[in-house]
Amino acid sequence: MTADDYSETDLSIHPQKHQAAGMPAVAVTMKRAIGHMGVKRTAQTLRKLNQAEGFDCMSCAWPDPDPGHRHVAEFCENGAKAVAEEATTARVTPDFFAANSIADLDAHSEYWLGQQGRITHPMIKRPGADHYTPLDWDEAYRLIARELDGLESPDEAVFYTSGRASNEVAFLYQLFVRAFGTNNLPDCSNMCHESTSIALAESIGIGKASVSLDDVHHAELIVLAGQNPGTNHPRMLSALEIAKQNGAKILSINPLNEAGLTRFRNPQTPRGIAGPGTKLSDLHLPIKLNGDLALFQAMSSLLLEWDAVDHDFIAACTNGFVEWSEFVAEVDWDVVTELTGLTKAQIVEATQLLRDSHKTVFCWAMGLTQHRNAVGTIKEITNLALLQGNIGKPGAGLLPVRGHSNVQGDRTMGIWERPPVAFLDALQKEFGFNPPRENGLDTVDAIRAMRDGKAHFFLGLGGNFVQAAPDTEVVAAALRNTRMTVHISTKLNRSHLVCGETALILPTLGRTEKDAQASGPQWISVEDSTCSVHASRGPLAPAGPHLRSEVHIISRIAEETLGDRYGIDWKDMRDNYSHIRHHIAKVVPGCESYEVNARRPGGFILPHPPRDSRTFPTASGLAEFAITPIEALQVPDRHLILQTIRSHDQFNTTIYGLSDRYRGIEGGRRVVFMHRLDIAELGLENGDLVDLMTYWDQDDRERRADRFRVVEYDTPRGCAAAYYPETNPLVPLDSTALSSNCPTSKSIIVTARRSPAVGMATNHGDGGQDEVGSDWDHKSTPQPVHLS
Repeated sequence: MTADDYSETDLSIHPQKHQAAGMPAVAVTMKRAIGHMGVKRTAQTLRKLNQAEGFDCMSCAWPDPDPGHRHVAEFCENGAKAVAEEATTARVTPDFFAANSIADLDAHSEYWLGQQGRITHPMIKRPGADHYTPLDWDEAYRLIARELDGLESPDEAVFYTSGRASNEVAFLYQLFVRAFGTNNLPDCSNMCHESTSIALAESIGIGKASVSLDDVHHAELIVLAGQNPGTNHPRMLSALEIAKQNGAKILSINPLNEAGLTRFRNPQTPRGIAGPGTKLSDLHLPIKLNGDLALFQAMSSLLLEWDAVDHDFIAACTNGFVEWSEFVAEVDWDVVTELTGLTKAQIVEATQLLRDSHKTVFCWAMGLTQHRNAVGTIKEITNLALLQGNIGKPGAGLLPVRGHSNVQGDRTMGIWERPPVAFLDALQKEFGFNPPRENGLDTVDAIRAMRDGKAHFFLGLGGNFVQAAPDTEVVAAALRNTRMTVHISTKLNRSHLVCGETALILPTLGRTEKDAQASGPQWISVEDSTCSVHASRGPLAPAGPHLRSEVHIISRIAEETLGDRYGIDWKDMRDNYSHIRHHIAKVVPGCESYEVNARRPGGFILPHPPRDSRTFPTASGLAEFAITPIEALQVPDRHLILQTIRSHDQFNTTIYGLSDRYRGIEGGRRVVFMHRLDIAELGLENGDLVDLMTYWDQDDRERRADRFRVVEYDTPRGCAAAYYPETNPLVPLDSTALSSNCPTSKSIIVTARRSPAVGMATNHGDGGQDEVGSDWDHKSTPQPVHLS
């Protein structure tokens, strides 16, 4: 590492904060924005961010207010950081790659890599080379086409997508991939909200939110479960503040009582600047990791006991109520209190909030989706909503809060390895070819295929695959096992350094930049968490003359690879994005008149039958109550359940800086948050450096992440937390949620031991004693076993 990286000595620990935003957020926003972009560029970008005639934030997918109700500053601190990262004036040129070998770059931190700036030229690592060198675009397209056309089967290629991609390029991408002959379209949804998509599709017939932003504003009760809005969706705090002003109560359910769950100091109001701000959570339940399923069943049991039930809705709109109600009526309170870490009195108090509310919005994020029983847990929170008729009425509903800007739009446009038959039929009718009907590979299965030599080509449309995926060492080995890796990127990241035999980096335009094609200026569209689709137009000149738009890149790869196969006019769609939207209107349900509707200020709302008419496109035509037996992780003595989390200075795998000020962490990232009694039980002290270890018996392998600073923190006994991607190496590839195959990044069973002093010899090969006398025996740590 260099001085621009960070070391253990840079880390400092401060008291946890109990309020979010305020003037510190304004100060950080301006410092980061001006530092990356300068004053003029900062003004050019931030005044257009999330405006009706501007561009959509590339950070989270929180919905925008109606055009007439938006602030001049319609963005949050982390949104401004995302813009600053993309619109930075720093550049990564061919000279940079000439001066730095791949090994040299790989020795730096993810933070350092991201700070180097925008990539300006297409680059290639040729077989046997240790540096990237420039190449022209035509050669890049020819090499990719040659590799793809040389595969024995289209299923030997993997086509990954990040949620940053626009609807236009997502539609074009899936069209190319299916015309090529495969459904291998894994995306970042597979690693975050896939459990939501599966659970909601089976329970209510559509895997999306059933609420609008206005419903949040006018709810009587908002339940926040497994979610940290202050860091991961900061603009949500403004919506919660409005709801509180309208009389709403907020129930937060989370192992950590985050600052964004406690109090919000809105920097756009006098009360937020000079006053006390707004108290958010009326009641916080510090639940143990993986205790949510038991909690929701206990709540349902109490509501049934109190007859706080919407009998008319249940009779008219649901199926399976009798069987489910009999099941939850028998809930074992000893099991509930053990698994949740809560008392019955706490659960009763929380359930009384539900009982007294006639309009409840249920929100959740990855704290619910990344467990073995995640699909069942989300079905259980849906059961709670169905029980009181909280779907399809104003001020109520289900709100999975997506963590990436257009990840929901990608799925709407057909980025899915399990495409619906109706979508494929519409694609066939519009383009005249029969797309493949077999399901493709999701993210976990794609890694397995590359690892096992069954897939030889990887194309990443955005993202940082090696850092986003679980089991980092396995993922890196899988990518290195391919013949070609291709990344369409704006900035340098770790995945560029984990190369196939041949590796290409194709630099693309960002959301902040103007996009001009043969027919003139273009615009793109995106979808937010509440099914609202709207246009996005960047205000800045491109970062360099050699950048190409994502639509341009994908259409040229398709053109070179497929030629005139099926008569698809790739050039026509590249030259004028309205032609892509014309096809979207004919293929994607709910997108009729797409060009006109998406262009309208504020866009349009996609249809949602449960929300719009209380009709449910399930097999029965009714909303389904689902029975899920309570399951518990088996945690041996002297072990903890670890959850991976973001710091306040990152977005997914992009590290903006080294300050997690709400949790009191400055100058570093390798920390592990533990309860003081767990620290003592492990024979440790606050501030110790420890190695984290887990064991997965399906592959008889110990996994470890070394040199984390122990931080005493207010977290439930038996639970710990640490940042990803640093802890992704601990997540076994094969530890996934039932039905969704989503990695279980919130349910990692670990132990910790003091790290040996730097330079001391260690023996990690046999899992036994080391130089500092650890009694760690990796065979004592079973895989997460789930028992009914």
